[in-house]
Amino acid sequence: MTHTILLPLAPRRRFLKAAALGTALAALPPLTLAQRAKPTLYAHRGASALRPEHTLGSYAKAIADGADFVEPDLVATKDGVLVARHENAITDTTDIATRPEFASRKTRKIIDGEAHEGWFVSDFTFAELKTLRAIERLPKMRGTAYDGQFQIVSFDEIIDFVAAEAAARGRTIGLIPELKHSTWFAQAGLPLEDRFVATLKAHEYTRRAPVVVQSFEVANLKALRKGLGKPSNVTLAQLVIVGGAYDKASPADVAASGGSLTYGDMVTARGLRDIAAYADIVAPNTRAVIPLAKDERLAAPTALVADAHKAGLQVVVWTFRPENAFLAADFRNGDGLNARNDAGSVAEIRRYLETGIDGLFSDDSALARKAIDA
Repeated sequence: MTHTILLPLAPRRRFLKAAALGTALAALPPLTLAQRAKPTLYAHRGASALRPEHTLGSYAKAIADGADFVEPDLVATKDGVLVARHENAITDTTDIATRPEFASRKTRKIIDGEAHEGWFVSDFTFAELKTLRAIERLPKMRGTAYDGQFQIVSFDEIIDFVAAEAAARGRTIGLIPELKHSTWFAQAGLPLEDRFVATLKAHEYTRRAPVVVQSFEVANLKALRKGLGKPSNVTLAQLVIVGGAYDKASPADVAASGGSLTYGDMVTARGLRDIAAYADIVAPNTRAVIPLAKDERLAAPTALVADAHKAGLQVVVWTFRPENAFLAADFRNGDGLNARNDAGSVAEIRRYLETGIDGLFSDDSALARKAIDA
């Protein structure tokens, strides 16, 4: 079945230009993480501080603003298509609540131990999802100017779009997909991994362009390492979250199997060595690298970066966003928590770059690029 992709005018022109270039894509040189002199810039859900997340508009803006990689979080539809959504739930990021034809699909699910009520990707076919439009997750901060302009897109469509952008711009753009809720989707009869690997192999671009596969779970990364081997263009990233109650939380697959491994265990020197046996990158939340003191200002850096590098891992932190509410108190201004603070965001990113991190996720690639290039 053919689906129409709604694109802004500039990306449509780039698609046409890419098609005309023909062999230009094949001529692009492979670019691996190890070859990058500067920290790598990963566009978190695209330019999600500027456009509705996980849309072609969001990815296009991030690429235009200098992102090295774009991030599609992947979940599966009822008919097994991988699509880009941050989670299975779509209540807060699409106009589903305004669609009377889908009112009866509202339900309640427990996913990775948390209860959610609303509408879910896994209850819809891809064709049905294509009738929806993306909306802004944080309307009080971002506004709603771009609501309704973009469709939900599949992983296949994203790969084609990024390949076209790369050809048109003459530079390689990497992909850093995250496999979301792997254990839950497997239990629901929609395992992600085989579909994901088949998609990578089906596209010429992802057979040679940099691909970083990330997950908060462990077993799926280990299985991918074994199944994929170690192709030169694919690296694996173990996501971790540290701080407060998260220190004692376990990856969903570990919890489901009755294991005792926690995220706190994973960021110890020993835990990082264990990660290095199957992954190339450890990706912690920002405050795991520089925590906040009681006054919400940055405290002293932890040993995580040094310990990870000693274990042979790169460190990629998540996520920088420019509103005051997301900044450490050191960098906020007096314009209110919902206000953008570009200068404060750049300053905070620079402080983290000083720790020796190898890359970072940002919701605003232009600001992160400014910090990195400085």
